[in-house]
Amino acid sequence: MNKILTLLIGALFILTSCRTSLQKNQTQTDMTNETDTQAKTTLATVEKFNEAFNRHDVEAVMNAMTDDCIFENTAPSPDGTRIVGAEAVRAYWTKFFTNNPDALFEAEEVFATGDRCVVRWIYRKTKDGKPWHLRGVDIFKVRNGKVAEKLAYVKG
Repeated sequence: MNKILTLLIGALFILTSCRTSLQKNQTQTDMTNETDTQAKTTLATVEKFNEAFNRHDVEAVMNAMTDDCIFENTAPSPDGTRIVGAEAVRAYWTKFFTNNPDALFEAEEVFATGDRCVVRWIYRKTKDGKPWHLRGVDIFKVRNGKVAEKLAYVKG
C-alpha cells in the first residue's frame, strides 16, 4: 500500500511540475509575442519620425511626438540640453532646420525592444563650405505610437 501511495504521489508531483512548466513557457511565449509586437510599433514610429526629420518637416516631426515629449540635445558638452514639452521642442526643431538647411541623418543601425529603440547614425551637413559629419546614437522611448523621448549622444 505504501509503495502504491508513494508512486501515486510521485506521479502527481511529476504531472504538476510538467503542467507548471508548460504554463510558464506559455506565459513567456505570450510575453515575447507582446514585446515583439510592441517593438514593431516602436520601429515604425521611429522610422516615421526619422523620415519627417530628414524632410525637415517640423509639423510631421511634432505629429510623431507626444505633447509631453523630451528631447536631450548633444550640446553643449558634456551633458547637452534637456528640452521638455511639444512647444519648446517645436521651437528647437524650427531653429535647427533653419540653421542647418542641408542636415541629414543616415541610420547605420536601428533596433528595438518593447518601447525602446536605438538608432546609430551619421549626421551630415556642410560646415564652413565643406562636407562635415558627426556620428552618434539616439535612444528613443515610444508611447502610444508616438516618440515620448529622444535622447542624443555623440562620439568625441
